[in-house]
Amino acid sequence: MAFLSEFKKFAVKGNVIDLAVGVVIGAAFGGITKSLVDDVIMPPLGLLISNVDFSRLKLVLKEAVVENGAVVEHAVSINYGNFIQAVVNFLIIAFAIFVLVRTINRLREKEAAKPAPPVNKEEMLLSEIRDILKQNSSTKL
Repeated sequence: MAFLSEFKKFAVKGNVIDLAVGVVIGAAFGGITKSLVDDVIMPPLGLLISNVDFSRLKLVLKEAVVENGAVVEHAVSINYGNFIQAVVNFLIIAFAIFVLVRTINRLREKEAAKPAPPVNKEEMLLSEIRDILKQNSSTKL
């Protein structure tokens, strides 16, 4: 029974739930960036370099075998165009994550740089008393 309660405590922790949400959002973001690369970035880039469709770029190692209009053996090829698209996709995702993390870090730095809220008189007096007591106890030793 202790194993189940320990697992429940682990699964309900905020960090695990945050991680799960991050994975789901990351997967959705990956789909968006894949569409951005495949549908928005690569077509104009292919147009700039002589109407090249990157998804069709490949090095055929062995042609397909066709008999009577039916494919008997599929072609063997290295699809380097798909690889180029995957690299561009990765670079866009990496850049977006970099910008996001950079923004969050800057916001955290601004929060840390904010001055502490003003202390009321009672808290200030108690702090002074604490400091005096610490000073007196260290001088007696």
